[in-house]
Amino acid sequence: MAKPAQNYETVMIIRPTLGEEEITATVDKFKAIIESAGTVEEVEDWGKRRLAYEIDDETEGYYVFIKFTAAPELPAELDRVYNITDGILRSLIIAKEQ
Repeated sequence: MAKPAQNYETVMIIRPTLGEEEITATVDKFKAIIESAGTVEEVEDWGKRRLAYEIDDETEGYYVFIKFTAAPELPAELDRVYNITDGILRSLIIAKEQ
């Protein structure tokens, strides 16, 4: 029996030096991963912001927030892909209370 879908939120910080097209392609890539096993409910483009501390010699990052519903197995796969994707400075995935 399949586990019921859960609500999640994720924030990714993308290297701002990538350029607009590459940032859009990166966001689309992660939306496609989520949609392969879930539903994207909301995408908020928070834009370029100053980082609280330097990450990989970057002082700014491009923030994107995604709210989604998916099976409990998806966040582990999403995190794995975040970690191997060039251009992702940091990411966070949290499960929301039902």
